[in-house]
Amino acid sequence: MEKLWVIGIGAGDPDQVTVQAIKAMNQVDVFVVIGKGAEKQELVDLRTAILAEHVERPYRVVEVADPPRERRPDDYGSTVDDWHDRRAEVLGRVFDDITGTAGILVWGDPSLYDSTLRIVERVREKAQFDYEVVPGITSIQALAARHRIVLNRIGEPVRITTGRRLHDETVTNAVVMLDGDCAFTEVPGDDVDIWWGAYLGMPDEVLVSGSLRDVEGDIQQVRSELRDRKGWIMDTYLLRRR
Repeated sequence: MEKLWVIGIGAGDPDQVTVQAIKAMNQVDVFVVIGKGAEKQELVDLRTAILAEHVERPYRVVEVADPPRERRPDDYGSTVDDWHDRRAEVLGRVFDDITGTAGILVWGDPSLYDSTLRIVERVREKAQFDYEVVPGITSIQALAARHRIVLNRIGEPVRITTGRRLHDETVTNAVVMLDGDCAFTEVPGDDVDIWWGAYLGMPDEVLVSGSLRDVEGDIQQVRSELRDRKGWIMDTYLLRRR
């Protein structure tokens, strides 16, 4: 493999693909797609549609299965570390068979709660190759745009965290990602607002906002119904104490 392109393709809306990303995709001979099972085939199909629309040169797509992992382990850190090692082994074998340039299309942006760059570095410990990163629109940016809000208040910071860590946070202004357990229900106080979005940028996008205590039950119900219907869910939200 001559070179790898790691390309951010946005949070779900095909129109979020940047000109820089399109130029990079048109330098790729082989696109490597990590499949995550039948219930997430929609994500693979969207990547395929983006390639069909924007790539004007011959290319091929290689789909590899994502190694399974425990989703609720007792030792989260070591479980994810082992999963990254197994992912690196899979990608390493694929890269060895590629002649020319390869590309990986990353949902959102490769720098934010995505493992691709860490795994690429593990592959490079055994096989040296050059790679370049193209940024993409994140779900956080898409969330703010769809709710027509500014993430930060004047002169104040924004904290980006996960649902797993939310119970350790003192919430004043926080974006929360990867929350599989509706951790927002455990945030204390009646003076917190929430801006929530699922499948941001996709045709079945859903938005809810309001006082946390007023809408938290609605979000739980909608989230459960969506997950049951599609088999998967990706959601993000902003919490802000008044």
